[in-house]
Amino acid sequence: MIAMDPIQAALKNVASNNSRLTALYDETLQTVLNYDEIKRFQAENPQLTTELIKHNITKLYEFVTEHQKYQNKERGLLPGYRPELSLNNGIIEVRYAATPEKIRADRERERRKRIRSLHMPKQILNASMENFETDTAQRVELLNAMFPLVRAIKDAGDTMVQGWFVYGSYGTGKSYVLGTIANMLADNDVETTMIYVPEFMREIKQAINDNSVGEKVQIAKETPVLMLDDIGAESLTSWTRDEVLGAILQYRMQEELPTFFSSNMDFKQLQKYLMVNNRGDEETMKATRIMERIRFLAQPIELSGKNYRQ
Repeated sequence: MIAMDPIQAALKNVASNNSRLTALYDETLQTVLNYDEIKRFQAENPQLTTELIKHNITKLYEFVTEHQKYQNKERGLLPGYRPELSLNNGIIEVRYAATPEKIRADRERERRKRIRSLHMPKQILNASMENFETDTAQRVELLNAMFPLVRAIKDAGDTMVQGWFVYGSYGTGKSYVLGTIANMLADNDVETTMIYVPEFMREIKQAINDNSVGEKVQIAKETPVLMLDDIGAESLTSWTRDEVLGAILQYRMQEELPTFFSSNMDFKQLQKYLMVNNRGDEETMKATRIMERIRFLAQPIELSGKNYRQ
């Protein structure tokens, strides 16, 4: 058997490879030319000749493959972005624009950043006016009152806006009221800190060991809007009442910062609760001082009705 000349073999391989490349190129070109979005792009740009398409075949094929992935909801080169074509001075470019889903997700992420939570349940953080129970006239009136309240806080400037002290029996949705207002404020670019008071006070006591009490109290003092959930349910001591709660309320009263509360107690019951220290002694003046700050910061709103947790 006579061996093939090495040069002839090499030339045959080159010819074979060229033939495959030509076939692949022709297939790619036909894929691009037959793609509906490319046809639409051509119709919008009459100057887009076949020669120009051939010159930009790589970019156009990238567009086709990425657009197909976008249409099929598959992961593409840039997740959350869809490809778009542009033609400038005879140069075709593939640009990537954020999808409506990504824009909504980004907006929601930014909105959620405007609500800082300390030990608040997820249900309250997700509270919305759409899901707010309006099965009584009182609750309809309460929901309607939220709109001017949120608008007043947003537009307040240096004007004092009173928050709400929402009180009532267990399970009537007091915390949900605060959560709804917090989310409405977030939609209006207003930051809120929501604090579940019983757990916050336990955390404060533990923070004495690492000297972080001041930092935690400062957050509650300075946040644009503060919501203290379930005040009166905490394990109270003279120190947490005077040096923590009292200091927070004093600062917010001086700075006239919007402050909200929820409680199972009305003003009279809460004042009686605040009188008693951890030794069982009554401290009327100190309790009165706390209540004066609360009355200054928030108007009482009773929320009656059934227990929605049952």
